[in-house]
Amino acid sequence: MNSSISFWNRSAARYAQRPIADQNAYLRKIDVTQTYFHQEMDVLEFGCGTGSTALIHAPKVRSYLATDASSRMIDIARERMAGNALSNLRFVVATLDDMQHRQQAFDAILGLNILHLLRDPERAIQQVSSMLKPGGVFISNTACLQDTCPYLKPVAALARVLRLAPYVNFLSRAQLERHLEHAGFQIDYRWVPESSKDVYFLIARKPE
Repeated sequence: MNSSISFWNRSAARYAQRPIADQNAYLRKIDVTQTYFHQEMDVLEFGCGTGSTALIHAPKVRSYLATDASSRMIDIARERMAGNALSNLRFVVATLDDMQHRQQAFDAILGLNILHLLRDPERAIQQVSSMLKPGGVFISNTACLQDTCPYLKPVAALARVLRLAPYVNFLSRAQLERHLEHAGFQIDYRWVPESSKDVYFLIARKPE
């Protein structure tokens, strides 16, 4: 099993209990995201974790498929959904590679706090583009650590070797935007929260 998936399986229960670091920024991102939603949309969220955001967004759209590579994260997400009557929401153990048969299937795709945990975020963005319908939107929230604390790269590598942390890709905001542009996206919305300069919230649109 991938070492990062093993890490998230081990950490899932603790992760589920962790409070949101910046509640105001989180709520703003929820509000901005939902301005792009409508009731006829089919949405995919990859790297959904324990499903908190999916449970908030699902009532706003027609269908919401939330995936994560960690089976334990999905177990917790399904437990959380048990108390919510959301027939349009499904939690599935899957990666983007597993979803590649769903070409042009979604009106919106969310990748929240996940691109910086992937070894090849550029490829992931290309995969997202292939699964979006023309005019669809990709909503991402990414830690761009290359801009704020590149000196932590050897620390992160050591922590991964010691199984104390997952793999972390030190992206910059400029690099992330280039990946989106190379995939054909046009960026609609950018935001860096004042309280957390390493976080980059982006909404990009696939041309019609």
